[in-house]
Amino acid sequence: MMIADMLGEPGHTVAGEANDLQSGLLLASGPGFDAAILDIQLGADRSEPIAEALRSRGIPFAFASGYGADGVPEGFGGHPVLQKPFPLEELERCLATLLL
Repeated sequence: MMIADMLGEPGHTVAGEANDLQSGLLLASGPGFDAAILDIQLGADRSEPIAEALRSRGIPFAFASGYGADGVPEGFGGHPVLQKPFPLEELERCLATLLL
């Protein structure tokens, strides 16, 4: 939820937030967004299925993790990673890269 608050500061619109795998999969399969930031760990689940759904749709995404690049699921090494905690400026740079 911190990311959603941060994105609102520079005027971005947040299409949705998911705190669990099921909600994330629903959002990933729906319309209305240009990019996504995925927390690698969603409670007891990991966000890999959501990343797969986004990749299959060609929607750019980045991971957010307290473990940095070491926490990125296998097969997703080419995606940007935001090391938590991160400042707004880093989030903005990441989003700009995703939306190129």
